[in-house]
Amino acid sequence: MAMPGVDRTAPVRRTRLPAEKRRQLILDAATEVFAEAGYQAGKVSEVAARVGVTEPVIFQNFGSKALLYAAVLDRVAGQVRAELRALAGRHGSAPDLLAHVLSPHLGVQPQGGGAHRGALFADAATLAADPALGEPARQVARILAGHLADVLRQGQADGTIRADADPEAAAWLLLSVLASRPFRTAAMPERDRCENGVAALALQALMPFAWPAPASAVHGPIDDCRDGDD
Repeated sequence: MAMPGVDRTAPVRRTRLPAEKRRQLILDAATEVFAEAGYQAGKVSEVAARVGVTEPVIFQNFGSKALLYAAVLDRVAGQVRAELRALAGRHGSAPDLLAHVLSPHLGVQPQGGGAHRGALFADAATLAADPALGEPARQVARILAGHLADVLRQGQADGTIRADADPEAAAWLLLSVLASRPFRTAAMPERDRCENGVAALALQALMPFAWPAPASAVHGPIDDCRDGDD
């Protein structure tokens, strides 16, 4: 029985999201889209569809596709920075933490969006020279390199990292290992075993000769990675 005074033909009024909540939902969707398709192929229309808004709403909040991508990179860099600090409290030594970061199964990709972050960092590395996107892409790399350098300095202080290693240069070496992983994934035979070897060799280059490599750095033997058909 219909209640008197109620117009059932009236449209349902949608609840308007607070501005910050809408912005975070847009960033969530944009992170997924750019991680799945990359910046060049990722479409703002797809971001809008996932949020349930129109494209103009995306541009009202972020101004352009490039600025949206920059905001995604900035947020992800902040998340990784916080998670690296948290990881430092759970891993006893600098080599153990670096082994965790370099692990092919983890990398700078802690739980909660790890695969998306790895894809975004790889995509950002390819855009570092782009006039419109180069600065945010470079900024992400600088943030990560800065925190890796801090970990290396900590290791030098407790004797687990070579005292003669330049922390900044070593941080960029490690970041390069991470950034080039998609290339190795596409081209390297016996990828899992060889990737473990790459990570272990990078770590061993930074550790005192007398210091044993962390067990977590290697999940298999470091030996010949040639294609088995050769």
